[in-house]
Amino acid sequence: MAHAHKLEIFRGLLKFKSNTEKIWGVLVFLTIVTAIEVALGISKPHILATNTFLGMKLLNWIFIILTLVKAYYIAWDFMHLRDEKSSLRRAIVWTPIFLVAYLIFILLFEADYIYNIFKDGFVTWNF
Repeated sequence: MAHAHKLEIFRGLLKFKSNTEKIWGVLVFLTIVTAIEVALGISKPHILATNTFLGMKLLNWIFIILTLVKAYYIAWDFMHLRDEKSSLRRAIVWTPIFLVAYLIFILLFEADYIYNIFKDGFVTWNF
């Protein structure tokens, strides 16, 4: 049985009259987030490009967070997760978030190890 999709975004802050208007609203939101990413990538503010948090530049953290926001919102609206039961939404959304956090941890930990090996020069590479 088909059911009507909810025509609001941002937890009901913006309401639309039709699906077409909602698609345009979501497109504008995703375009704004992408424009912020592109502007930060081009300008590379000095304070964000030099300061680090957990071994990675703040600018990279902002890129990762904004990319996760876009991915979440695409899944939430275009894949109609908002219309599903909460347990299915959690299984679909939280699993990749934890996996991305775990992969970031592994990348940072291993990159630091490799950096220290090359920096200290204890291992020579014979290729």
